[in-house]
Amino acid sequence: MTDSALKTRINDDVKTAMRSKDKERLGTLRLLTAAIKQIEVDKRIELDDEQVVAVIEKMLKQRKDSIEQFEKAGRNELAEIEIKEVAILKEFMPEQMSDADVDALIDEAIASTGAEAMKDMGKVMGILKPQLAGKADMGAVSAKIKAKLS
Repeated sequence: MTDSALKTRINDDVKTAMRSKDKERLGTLRLLTAAIKQIEVDKRIELDDEQVVAVIEKMLKQRKDSIEQFEKAGRNELAEIEIKEVAILKEFMPEQMSDADVDALIDEAIASTGAEAMKDMGKVMGILKPQLAGKADMGAVSAKIKAKLS
């Protein structure tokens, strides 16, 4: 069984956080390692970097939803905790693509699928999702595709 480079980096950061007694960072990293281990145990597989990025993306989405809910409820102290967790989790994400690069890939995918209307959005997303996974906010990508196809 080989560890992915990203998992190794996360585990090293857990050890560093333990040594430096950084409780906030350690807590967030432990949540991440627990989520990774849970999937590995449930599916009886060893996650690679791409799958670990998917786990981090899911955790980021959950945190962003929580921040929104906490801010609506006026619980800013809880929102602050979530914001700090988002910052820690983002350290393990691949570098984000620029808007210009994303737009170019969208135009390329629309041209290659011959998409003309909203009914073709699934084809376009099918091409883009593997290319942009972890490198762009898929919600924003979806909005851009809708704008171009409508």
